[in-house]
Amino acid sequence: MIRRVLVANRGEIAVRVIRACRTLGIEVVAVTSSADRDSMAALLADRSVCIGPPAAANSYLNADAVLAAAIGTGCDAVHPGYGFLSENPEFARRCVEEGLIFIGPAPQIVAGTGDKAAAREIARAAGVPVLSGSDITDSPDAAVAAAQRIGFPALIKAVAGGGGRGMKVVGDADELRRLLPTAIAEATAAFGDGRIYVEKFIGRARHIEVQVIGDKHGAVAHVGERDCSAQRRHQKVIEESPAPDLPVGVRKAIHAAAVDFSRAIDLDSAGTVEFVYDADTHEFAFLEFNARIQVEHPVSELVSGVDLVAEQIRVAAGLPLSFSQNDIHITGHAVEARVMAESPERGFIPTPGTVTTWAPPSGFGVRVDSHCRAGTVISPYYDSMIAKIIAHGTTRDAAIDKLLDALAELGVDGLTTTVDFNRFLVDHPVFRTGAITTRWIDITGADEYRSTLEETT
Repeated sequence: MIRRVLVANRGEIAVRVIRACRTLGIEVVAVTSSADRDSMAALLADRSVCIGPPAAANSYLNADAVLAAAIGTGCDAVHPGYGFLSENPEFARRCVEEGLIFIGPAPQIVAGTGDKAAAREIARAAGVPVLSGSDITDSPDAAVAAAQRIGFPALIKAVAGGGGRGMKVVGDADELRRLLPTAIAEATAAFGDGRIYVEKFIGRARHIEVQVIGDKHGAVAHVGERDCSAQRRHQKVIEESPAPDLPVGVRKAIHAAAVDFSRAIDLDSAGTVEFVYDADTHEFAFLEFNARIQVEHPVSELVSGVDLVAEQIRVAAGLPLSFSQNDIHITGHAVEARVMAESPERGFIPTPGTVTTWAPPSGFGVRVDSHCRAGTVISPYYDSMIAKIIAHGTTRDAAIDKLLDALAELGVDGLTTTVDFNRFLVDHPVFRTGAITTRWIDITGADEYRSTLEETT
């Protein structure tokens, strides 16, 4: 078994990994930037090492510094969490070369699936439905020709994209020609890779993803699907499991497709197969594969009873999965709200600052994943997430009601947060009925929320 793990991350996911290691009796070393010296992760770890100044490029994204910390403290494994170096195939490869266990998919899997165009071809070869799309191109003429073949509106997507960067919806050829250079520039700046392709655009899309996990002995299983359709500018806001209002046949087909894709890549860790689901035609198609643990993994844990982070660590150590597919029984419903240090009233701009009061909710069926306490500084250098509030109930309505109570109970002062917006969203009839689509917040929801605020002032 693994003896000592270096957690190459920060914030709530670093705390989550540390706690999973503790349940397995594993020592933990946390790396921090100088801004995070007094963080919750640093306090909980057996040892912490400062690896650089606040800017992520000089600390959490500095592979040399992370590896030096792991080797220098005698770690035998590295857990990258999500973001930062988690899907960097070169970092995964270097871990292996240094004799460290990379707690995530094998480097060749990270590399092969991180390229969206390559992942689409893997899916196609595995018999998984894929949206109509173009080859990789930087030519406006080729992109226009592909979009005309597919049909407008179309979607420009970055091959190495994520979080909506390098992604543009275009309604006609002129708009495509105008926005293509911008998409390429965004992708180049964000990922160092300006390659793009054009894909069919689904107007009323839902984002359905399946949590999968495999081991080094050829076993693969899923622990159900999540609905992550409540998004703002391609960033998830609310996640839930199981997905509401999904036909039984579609649910089974999506599970099967996710497992087929996972077997095609010889998945040996946790990952997520993401799909777009057309709310009008009830058809689904492969979007991408995330070769890491996801922010929203707690909802899958609560309905399946599987500790996914601990399972990641176990299979990385060479142990077989502790369960088979037949052991998985989805029970009840779970809903997660991401609480951010952002101002919904001002276009969701980040609101960094110091948390002066921190009183998390509690009670049966309520889980809080956070790195906060009174005095925690939410830095402008990093993601603005304060906490994930997750509720589990016997039914979807019960879980939503419990989440609403938990959000009302959360006490956080010192900065502006998205708590009230989250409450508005999960109690809105569009969300309550399971009819929310990926563009609803951007087109309707955010403005509707601001209108409610104006009516009360």
